[in-house]
Amino acid sequence: MTSRTAGTLYVVSTPIGNLGDLSPRAEETLRGVSRILAEDTRRSRLLAERAGSSARLVSLHEHNERERIDVVVGWLNDCEDLALVSDAGTPLVSDPGARLVAAVLAAGCRVVPIPGPSAVIAALVASGLPTERFTFLGFPERKGRARQDLLERVAGATESVVLFESPQRLVTLLAALGEVCGPDRLVAVARELTKIHEEVRRGTLAEVAGYYEANPPKGEVTLVVAPAEQAGRDEDREEEARSLALELLNGGMKPSQAAKEVALRLALARNEAYRIVHDLDAKNTTE
Repeated sequence: MTSRTAGTLYVVSTPIGNLGDLSPRAEETLRGVSRILAEDTRRSRLLAERAGSSARLVSLHEHNERERIDVVVGWLNDCEDLALVSDAGTPLVSDPGARLVAAVLAAGCRVVPIPGPSAVIAALVASGLPTERFTFLGFPERKGRARQDLLERVAGATESVVLFESPQRLVTLLAALGEVCGPDRLVAVARELTKIHEEVRRGTLAEVAGYYEANPPKGEVTLVVAPAEQAGRDEDREEEARSLALELLNGGMKPSQAAKEVALRLALARNEAYRIVHDLDAKNTTE
């Protein structure tokens, strides 16, 4: 049996609110490592105690990440297994750790993700907006050309866009988005996800901005902005799907296989492709 030449860095997703979302695999990982690299050691100590971990907690945040890299790589080269966690959710997603992971990989050490909670995915699937394709842009810049570029990027997006924002700046952001996207663009604002006061407010940018102007939000906020001109594109896409489905059915392909082919070629949700094919097949059967 050969001995290991280096330890493993585990990138561990942690709950975004409800501690019950800490997975058994994440708990096992936190118990098995010698050190936990944490954005805030005070917050992560509670999580470690819940997992039954006696690992030493080491701070790793945006202000000391660069200087910690050599030390962390040294621990890994000494065959220590380490866990990287953020205050909540999946590390590296608008959180520190990207430089560290790149350096660890460059040093030839192993990086293993332990997937779990993510405010990005949670907000997206609860938004009621298209989920087949999306872009995550993190926290918007507060001012200047970079902020305007981001707003214009959202305005022209052909997919749903997910953003983070502080509750204090939410109304300002919604108003700015309304100016570039138009007040009728659909948006969903997810607040306090997985917590007691979880709320997902859906509507137009104007409606949601008005609501939060009258009811100042508290807690963590994630926005999902609908693609531009979604209704028109959906109609075009469905017509394209119907045309392809009809071609496949007329060519002798079975409905189930035709639906799979439509979904694959057009990157369409499988249930939507099945609906289109089923409607066409039923119509052909009755004619």
